[in-house]
Amino acid sequence: MRKESDELALFVDTPKFLTISELNQLIKGTLDRNLEELWVVGEISNFRIPPSGHFYFTLKDDKSQIAAVMFRRQGVGLAFVPENGMEVLCFAKVSVYPVRGDLQLYVEKLEPRGQGALYLAFEQLKRKLSAEGLFLQERKRALPFLPVSIGIVTSVKGAALRDMLRIIKDRYPDRRVVVRPAKVQGEGAAKEIARGIDELGGSGEVDVLIVGRGGGSLEDLWAFNEEVVARSIYASAVPVISAVGHEIDFTIADFVADYRAPTPTAAAETVVPRRSELAAEVLALEERLHKCMRRRIERAKDSWRGLVKRLADPEKKLRETQQRLDELSLALVRCFRVRVRQLKDRLVQGGGRLNALSPLAVLQRGYSIAHQLPEEKIVKDAAALDIGDLVRVTFAKGKSICRVESKE
Repeated sequence: MRKESDELALFVDTPKFLTISELNQLIKGTLDRNLEELWVVGEISNFRIPPSGHFYFTLKDDKSQIAAVMFRRQGVGLAFVPENGMEVLCFAKVSVYPVRGDLQLYVEKLEPRGQGALYLAFEQLKRKLSAEGLFLQERKRALPFLPVSIGIVTSVKGAALRDMLRIIKDRYPDRRVVVRPAKVQGEGAAKEIARGIDELGGSGEVDVLIVGRGGGSLEDLWAFNEEVVARSIYASAVPVISAVGHEIDFTIADFVADYRAPTPTAAAETVVPRRSELAAEVLALEERLHKCMRRRIERAKDSWRGLVKRLADPEKKLRETQQRLDELSLALVRCFRVRVRQLKDRLVQGGGRLNALSPLAVLQRGYSIAHQLPEEKIVKDAAALDIGDLVRVTFAKGKSICRVESKE
């Protein structure tokens, strides 16, 4: 502090002009030396991630705000994605960005306030995958009945695998089981599980997959909450049973899988049911079939009896039908005659009207039609003729060729 006071006093006492860069560096050095790293609580706003992968945001409360940055190397380890409106705890140091002279926080650690980071990451991924349709019930496939070959992706060191193998062997020792070993917790576990699902599901060697592990804490089960596992389950070519932890444990894998078993043991019991249970189910189905057949037969008998009662004497029905046919035939003939008479009357009336409009009828009343030769034009005006023109005159009966001697 003594040295720093001396520096400030020197600038005050000495009439030296500072450049902006020098001023910003002085402020930055003062803050870096005197303000240690500290925890800050606030609400995130203006959150953005440029192509560089750094986190830029504003941290604020109801009265003030400050710019903040979390570089990619620190942010890559976060289990959750920061969001606007989220209240967080930041472990950071205060400094100045010399280029613009901006005061800002350089964040080293970031935690959601009021809930764990893993729980928040779980909810964020759950919302994301649900919006994409990975949890839709209609896309889930039915499990095969008594599969010939069963694939299991889990740790070969866990008790869960031993329990599943024991149950499958006790119930159906002829079933083929293919185990794909994988880490089920810790760094890299999610990628190993996803690779196991991809390899077994795409191999064509198994009819169904069991993916899971025994119980544990949220941290222990976290590999089954990662996106890479969820997408491998979704893309699997065969149905997938998720069997993670205990009955109270739920993971993202449970929501994506075609079937969720509460425990690995329950998964094995689901994929290969007991012979006695199948036999009892067959007997129950047989009894239901017999009951259904008896009911169908009784309904058929009742229907037959009703038809017999409603069925009349065929000969009587035939006579009635013949009589009705005769009546309809006579009615049809009468209608036909009336219609012919009506049409005949209309034809006569139409002929009369047509004859009245005919030019021949006009000729019958003493008129004639003159055509100028050789053009065959009807003469409507005497002025159109010259002395000596030939004219053909048409009468009601016959025609005459005349020469024009004079005209009026």
